[in-house]
Amino acid sequence: MQYHCVGETRCLRRKDIIDTLYAALPTATVKFGCQLESIKLDPHTTKPIVRFIDGSSIIAKVVIGCEGDKSIIADFVRLKRIKMFPLCEVRGLTNYPYGHSFAHEFTSFKKDNILVGRIPIDNKLVYWFCTQPYILKDESIWKDPEVIQHNTLELLSNYPQEIQEMIKTTETKSLSSKRLRYRAPWDLITSTLSRGTVIVAGDAKHVMGPFLGQGGSAALEDAVVLARNMAQLGLDHVEDAFNQFVRQRRIRVIRVSLQTYLIGMLSSNPSRLKKYICILLIILLFRNQKSHMDYDCGAL
Repeated sequence: MQYHCVGETRCLRRKDIIDTLYAALPTATVKFGCQLESIKLDPHTTKPIVRFIDGSSIIAKVVIGCEGDKSIIADFVRLKRIKMFPLCEVRGLTNYPYGHSFAHEFTSFKKDNILVGRIPIDNKLVYWFCTQPYILKDESIWKDPEVIQHNTLELLSNYPQEIQEMIKTTETKSLSSKRLRYRAPWDLITSTLSRGTVIVAGDAKHVMGPFLGQGGSAALEDAVVLARNMAQLGLDHVEDAFNQFVRQRRIRVIRVSLQTYLIGMLSSNPSRLKKYICILLIILLFRNQKSHMDYDCGAL
């Protein structure tokens, strides 16, 4: 089955977004390569002490944890653990030096519980993914790009030739494979998401499956709303800004997370009863299938 989604669909490389944001900041604002090891509160000042794996530490006024689905900050603010879909996904970038002939739209192919998606980034670069049922095996083999490429080609041997060629010519350094994770929508309903002057945002807060393509968008929305609240209330009232941020973002994040979860469950070959429940909830709650895109978080 082949599916086309026509409309304003944009695919951006994470590195391009980071470079653009970095270029707009004052010199020495950002320090790369700092992997977080732990966080605790100073017993005297109650300020957060952030320690990195190189042994350095910072006593911070404010900490905003955006370190993905293995967030140490999320543990610190007592968010519940993330859960796993029974699915894994291979992702890659393919460069066509002389240009490709694909329309600038999202296209997907589904066959035998395997979903392949493709969307051009520009006239030469194409992003693609392959979602498949997760099978327990030696995880280390999925860290070798050449093994990932070989296994994916075997898996898609009966797919259209253009799909196989896209994977054969992909940039091996861009290949990755990962089991799909999510933060349960019901866990976001009552969670505080902050603790003092420490808060989580982005995937650290609401990691979700890629089924709607809204994970990165939701993270950027978080950044806009959080920055706006902090600018309006100032660092002297940062806890009030955090509380306001949580209130303003809760419904939006829960709805996108729930919609993503339901689609993920439908993609996981569920039982007939689970499938019926998921379809019923989608019909009742998400009649407008583009509602996740028709959203404006406001100006910065």
